[in-house]
Amino acid sequence: MERCCGLVTRSHKPVPLKAISVEVQVKSFVVDVASTLLYKNEEENPVEAVFVFPIEEGCTVYSFEAMVDGKKIVAEIQERQQARDTYDDAISSGEEAFLLEEDESSSDIFTCSIGNLPPNQEAAVSISFVKELLIEADGALRFVLPAVLNPRYTPQDAEKPSVTSHIPYVPKGEIPYNLKLSAQIQHPSGISRVQSNCSLTPLQYLKEDKTSAQVSLSEEQKFDKDVELLIYYNEVNKPSIILEAGVQTASAVAGTLMGDPIAMLNFYPKFPEKLTQSTCGEFIFLVDRSGSMADSSSNQLEGPTRIDSAKETLLLLLKSLPVGCYFNIYGFGSHFESFFPESVEYTQENMENALEKVKSMDADFGGTEILNPLKDIYSKACRPEQPRQLFVFTDGEVGNTKQVIEEVRKNASSHRCFSFGIGEGASTALIKGIAKAASGTYEFITEDERMQPKALRSLKCALQPTVKGISLNWQLPAGLQAVQLSKTPVAMFKGQRSILYAQLKGKLDEKSKAVATLEYTFMEQVIQNKLVFSLQPEEDSRLTVHHLAAKVMIDDLEDSSQSDSEDEKKKIIELSMQAGVISSHTSFIAVNKDLNQPVQGPLMRRDIPLSPPPMVYRCTMMMIIIVIKIGISGVAFGHQPRMMMCYAAAPNIVSFRSVAQSYRLDDDDSEVGSSVYFSAPLNVCGARPVCTTNLASPQKNTSSTCNLIQDPVIFIFKFPAEQKKKKFMIYFYPPWILSKSSKDLYSIDLYTFKMRRSVFKLISLQKVDGSWNLDAKLASVIGLTEQEIKNKMPSKNFDNVLWATILAVIWLHAFGAEYKDEWELLVGKAVVWIKVRAGPSPGDVVKAGNELLKTSVEQQEIGL
Repeated sequence: MERCCGLVTRSHKPVPLKAISVEVQVKSFVVDVASTLLYKNEEENPVEAVFVFPIEEGCTVYSFEAMVDGKKIVAEIQERQQARDTYDDAISSGEEAFLLEEDESSSDIFTCSIGNLPPNQEAAVSISFVKELLIEADGALRFVLPAVLNPRYTPQDAEKPSVTSHIPYVPKGEIPYNLKLSAQIQHPSGISRVQSNCSLTPLQYLKEDKTSAQVSLSEEQKFDKDVELLIYYNEVNKPSIILEAGVQTASAVAGTLMGDPIAMLNFYPKFPEKLTQSTCGEFIFLVDRSGSMADSSSNQLEGPTRIDSAKETLLLLLKSLPVGCYFNIYGFGSHFESFFPESVEYTQENMENALEKVKSMDADFGGTEILNPLKDIYSKACRPEQPRQLFVFTDGEVGNTKQVIEEVRKNASSHRCFSFGIGEGASTALIKGIAKAASGTYEFITEDERMQPKALRSLKCALQPTVKGISLNWQLPAGLQAVQLSKTPVAMFKGQRSILYAQLKGKLDEKSKAVATLEYTFMEQVIQNKLVFSLQPEEDSRLTVHHLAAKVMIDDLEDSSQSDSEDEKKKIIELSMQAGVISSHTSFIAVNKDLNQPVQGPLMRRDIPLSPPPMVYRCTMMMIIIVIKIGISGVAFGHQPRMMMCYAAAPNIVSFRSVAQSYRLDDDDSEVGSSVYFSAPLNVCGARPVCTTNLASPQKNTSSTCNLIQDPVIFIFKFPAEQKKKKFMIYFYPPWILSKSSKDLYSIDLYTFKMRRSVFKLISLQKVDGSWNLDAKLASVIGLTEQEIKNKMPSKNFDNVLWATILAVIWLHAFGAEYKDEWELLVGKAVVWIKVRAGPSPGDVVKAGNELLKTSVEQQEIGL
């Protein structure tokens, strides 16, 4: 009988992975990460430990080694099948072997296998990789160490099941291995601050000028959620270059990729401060409606669901589209459907029709099959003079990632693709891959981030006039040549960074300077971005820039239309082995041949468990500690309540314990009615029903436990008429309604909640042309009666619609400034409409609006 000892999974299988230690080195805009995985076999037989884990798309894995009994075993790059054969041969011969390979279907999943780990032996396995860091809209550099790997849905006709189908999951908090992480950061302009979704030690500066600092996780933690670092420099949007010296070895001599200096150029293309936006286009919104979109869009169980956030985002996007464009909306899951047979003109009737359909959207389409709706979209002819822009919203749980990316790439000449990855565990390979394939941008929405501002930021990019004639030119001393290693970008957007790599061949005069110029045409104007730099290269033993450049070259080869040809495959393998970086056709393999004797005994496979995807919760019996008097049918912003069904006896203990203050949100609001909200913690103890969000097919289980909600939440119980019935419903509501810490903050939180809802309601009332009608609905939002608004019109026969539109614009600037990035485009449309209707002197009307609303918004601030 198998003996279970040490850390075990919930199926009572021992876990040989005990701890993960991560060292992060950030140098300007590049991160170098070394992860060490500590294994110990506490069983009586040898084991094969298999760890399937996520890694961000764009990471370049350049080192894989193991430390066993004080001896370092360095892996080498081999062709993929050859590496597998080497691994299998070693195991069958009783040798210890280590294999690291990229998943065949998705480049953001890796598998680390340790074969023949003898009883009682420890092994420390180190994986090193480098990556370019993404810059957020607020200037932060975002580094993410992913922990969550969502199960990838594979279509029925797929040849192989997803690699994630074998991964065991354990509840949050029960991951049997800990994480330690430390980071060192360097930047010549100085480091301002570092933020994280995890608890950090205070930032410690290593130099007086604050150009070097270090920080770490404040304590070891369970590696059950993504670790995110947001790094802020004093100056970030400045062109820069890293010129890295090559190495001189037997295989890396002058003239080779690793032997020559490599330049990494970071450009921030210049654009006019105010851009003219396109007034045409075909906008297609492809929205994931698979079951996983019913999960919370944050780490908190009671938050709005992903599909709710997507629906609100669709409303904002529809309101922000330019007059004269065309649009359509697709939903996809195991099947797909579109709102219209083909894209329709952006009219008031079509927009209202679409918004009604958006309201009824739900996460009820089953699995995640995105390929078929993409094929349907591409099968329809593009409209003349209406460039196609595709927006894809998904949590990325797709098994055929490379197929999907290839489909987008085949049709890249006819459209641009803007993608959005929703929630932890979204496939970075899919989200980045489809955007890159069709010259768009990508965004990731994690934890408590709002989807709406990121979607609107992408829409601004889509509406930006096209950049043409992009080229990179050089001014170099005689005898020196620059060979561009990365492709010249085919699209550039305001606020976006462009990174290029080049190999410098010839003799470097370290006292000389060189000039690299990024040149392009924008709105009939030729623009040049010049970068002057010294030809004295930096020494870096890790060869960070060389590895990044090699990965870019490999990616370009893998993305080419001939990537499946034997010639292209050979080029990829040769480049991978020359640079020492992994690819889709190569793997790292190491064999420990110095064991005293062959490993003997039956080999037991052990799959390393991961944290579950969001909302995979098993619960014990809940002791109800609060009761709500009145039910509710809806919640703010049009969200439906988060519903769970617990199959258990109705609770016999109902008490008022730790009850926070109650609120009547809006007595006059028909959406809320007269419901009273309470807040209280939720205790967990006792028997074992299952909580599920799938009301159609609830699962019953009698062996699971988990933590539900420890912080105070807002919820409503609906008990059936007969208490003897075995099911009851719990409705969870957004967490921002009440403060979790101080009663003094309750009224502030409530005000913020109501203001956010008012902003959204006002936006929902806007018409296609950018105007607002003067009616009771608008009056209610801005806190006046319809008659009061009419009584204060600038003149007796003043245009009602013009007056209402100016008031709406002033109100948004005065009271909704916090959400400007969400309404900026639609208000811009309103301002254009106002200028046409109000004539050359709208100042008096703005003044009258300020007097009525008791605000002080300047005419210039509005754009009039």
